Amino acid sequence: MVKIHTVFQDVNANTMFDVLHDPDYRKQWDEHMMMSKEIGYLNPNNDVGYYALSCPAPVKNRDFVLQRSWLDMGDEKLIINHSVNHKDYAPRKGFIRAVSYLTGFVIRKRDTGCFLGYISQTDPKGKLPSWLVNKITQKFAPRVVKKLKRAAEGYEEWKFSQSNPMNKPWIYPELTLDSPRINVSDCNNLGHIKQDVETDEEN
Repeated sequence: MVKIHTVFQDVNANTMFDVLHDPDYRKQWDEHMMMSKEIGYLNPNNDVGYYALSCPAPVKNRDFVLQRSWLDMGDEKLIINHSVNHKDYAPRKGFIRAVSYLTGFVIRKRDTGCFLGYISQTDPKGKLPSWLVNKITQKFAPRVVKKLKRAAEGYEEWKFSQSNPMNKPWIYPELTLDSPRINVSDCNNLGHIKQDVETDEEN
């Protein structure tokens, strides 16, 4: 399990909340993201999505199907996710389906800047040795936090340069009305997922 907490002196809490949500902006700062797709919404504060990321050789690329939930309480904001299955998103060739048991962010407003807390318990699958998982995790998580700070510093300027800068369905739930709706029956328990279709040892 990874736990990180930090304070960003010059980053607004609302901006950090937007950065963690905005799928279009993620393409600007997440160099490991290969694909991100909104599958649909369960309700205005819960969605299901697909995320694929590149991994350094010889580790194979990973992907996830995630249910994400969020809550904005003003001075404190929460975003959490966990892995689910979806009938239309079976494990793909060339990827190992990883599992997020729990990943979450808490953002708290401060007089100057914001507090960011991050926790993640994730199984990369693929039969990686534990020492390698620990090494990757120790390097990866702090780098993500640093990238988030830089991303937040450039977000407002980027967002206002877009054709529709008010397109923030995580804030304005009415914007989700035209998005696909998820039927719970399409999402099975993790125990029904055929894991380890591929391993890192395979060519």
